Amino acid sequence: REDLWVREGKILNPEKLFFDEKGSADIQLDCKDSIIAPGFIDVQINGGFGVDFSLATNDFKSGIDLVSQKILSHGVTSFCPTLVTSPPSVYHQVLPQISVRNGGAHGAGILGAHLEGPFISKEKKGAHPEHCLRTFEAGAFQDLLATYGSLDCVRIVTLAPEMKRSSEVIRELSKRGICVSLGHSVANLSQAEEAVQHGATFITHLFNAMLPFHHRDPGIVGLLTSDKIPAGRRVFYGMISDGIHTNPAALRIAHRAHPKGLVLVTDAIAGMGLAPGRHTLGQQVVEIDGLNTYIAGTKTLSGSVATMDTCVRHFQEATGCSVETALEAASLHPAQLLGIEHKKGTLNYDSDADFLMLNDDLYVQATYIAGKEVWRQDALGM
Repeated sequence: REDLWVREGKILNPEKLFFDEKGSADIQLDCKDSIIAPGFIDVQINGGFGVDFSLATNDFKSGIDLVSQKILSHGVTSFCPTLVTSPPSVYHQVLPQISVRNGGAHGAGILGAHLEGPFISKEKKGAHPEHCLRTFEAGAFQDLLATYGSLDCVRIVTLAPEMKRSSEVIRELSKRGICVSLGHSVANLSQAEEAVQHGATFITHLFNAMLPFHHRDPGIVGLLTSDKIPAGRRVFYGMISDGIHTNPAALRIAHRAHPKGLVLVTDAIAGMGLAPGRHTLGQQVVEIDGLNTYIAGTKTLSGSVATMDTCVRHFQEATGCSVETALEAASLHPAQLLGIEHKKGTLNYDSDADFLMLNDDLYVQATYIAGKEVWRQDALGM
């Protein structure tokens, strides 16, 4: 219980080393009473540090490299770069430039893209530009393929399940191993349940951009306690635990109703890590004021500037849950959602050695990927 053994990028069962190989550690590291936890996985991040994943630029790769490098200090060891609703030309330009890759000293690993839109509801578009929204009316899955251009590196698609022909699209995406998330939607509970029966497994930022909970028809929120979820399946839900997007009481309600499904996401935008002022989110201009981010000139929230470690601390404080529970919401649960829990999200033997050292207040002290230190808080506390 006191030691974590690592070899060749994996967490090692030391029994084999002791008894079969009669070996011992080459390098020993005193962790000075730190908490060791699996690396965080962010499945919804729109950008950061001035980089917007929904903007087609010639140096898109250097932008994604910058973000993956900088989020190491937040404890994020792998992530899904997220694109908000955009014109097809943007998907066609950007998606070929996103490739799934392992993390390392160069930055957090990329698990594949999260495409949030454009097949979402006009009423609940949030910060998504209305003129880019689309439906499945004509060709269903073919329309989606034509819009995105390719699904090669796509890991998650957020769509509104009340749209006509969404069932066939959900089935086709699930068949290809792509996670379907319900969000930006006015779906009622039975539409949401039907989507889950066809393969949807995630809810995009619960409570945000969906119908509010109503006791006669709880809408998508009702999936948390639905008895119509197929046996052996779990519905996960993302929450932006930044103290702004969801009241702490709403966070507590969701967590108590369905603790095993809660996945912390930052939903961070280009302005994360930057000074207050005007920044972009896809086709829109947003204004940052403290931790609030609005579409310029409105009071519509548009993503967040919270970091993943901040979300973990806020979640633990708001719910009073155990430290383990807070850490699992940012590591184990997103790994289970993506079906990679045999490799990531735990400290089990044979998992990838992506782990963090944290102090008792859950501030990140050091980040490791594949057993190598990729970031450390320096002595000055920078």
